[in-house]
Amino acid sequence: MSIFQAIIMGIVQGVTEFLPVSSSGHLALIKNLLGVDTDTGILFDILLHVATLIAIVLVYHRDVIKLLTEFFKIVRDVFVNAQRAFQNLFAQGDPLPYRRLATSSYRRFVILLLITTIPTGIIGVALKGVVKGVSGNLLVTGICLLGSGGILFLSDYILERHKKPKDASWGDAAVIGVAQGAATLPGLTRSGSTIVAAMLCGFDKKFAVKYSFIASMPAVLGALILELTDIEGGISGSEVLAYIIGMIFALIVGFIALKFMIRLVLKGYFRYFAFYCFGIGAISIIAYIIMLF
Repeated sequence: MSIFQAIIMGIVQGVTEFLPVSSSGHLALIKNLLGVDTDTGILFDILLHVATLIAIVLVYHRDVIKLLTEFFKIVRDVFVNAQRAFQNLFAQGDPLPYRRLATSSYRRFVILLLITTIPTGIIGVALKGVVKGVSGNLLVTGICLLGSGGILFLSDYILERHKKPKDASWGDAAVIGVAQGAATLPGLTRSGSTIVAAMLCGFDKKFAVKYSFIASMPAVLGALILELTDIEGGISGSEVLAYIIGMIFALIVGFIALKFMIRLVLKGYFRYFAFYCFGIGAISIIAYIIMLF
């Protein structure tokens, strides 16, 4: 892979990761158009997602810091409760009280994110072989892009409600996790799927966007860990440079695109992206048929 190809893919990832048009689907199309072939499987794709993950941290840094702080406090309280449960087994008097975990809005937000991550992880692991097998397949990508268009078109008919973390249920978090896990297929929009799932669960639009992008962070980190344990080949010095440059472009473009995306969702412009996905999906399928002949 050349540096030029890495730059193009970084720009595509930065733009499409946050706009609801499927970054994986567009990366698959670009690989076909530019003839990109790496010796490390989908590691470069994952690293591009890590770059856009950093963009999420930069945009939502206050929320991320608070969520991490509350996460470690929850872990501490879990250990305290486990210790007290053991002590209560042998206590003669009144049992020791347990600490409540969801004592604030941010603590509840942390627990919701953890629940979302569980089905995402299970589906991601189950589909890992499938995703690798269909990566770059224009037919699968095209069909999934058509599905993305349908998901986005549906969003215009969702009645707006106003759930915040204190109102969201554990079931809501699981539903979003399933949507996020399914979106590992190339062509299915992760941001669009999770935002629409959150809106169907009654989330406030602004919170749905924030939840969608912050929920992607543990999923991307988990995918990176899995991929690092299964690299298909060594990375040459030239590829390392190309990977780094691609990530830099994905980070810069992604930061701008995320800011733009937040405004778009609040103004209800999803249907325009639906038509785009329908068009690109149709082009992908036609290109696949032409390549057969």
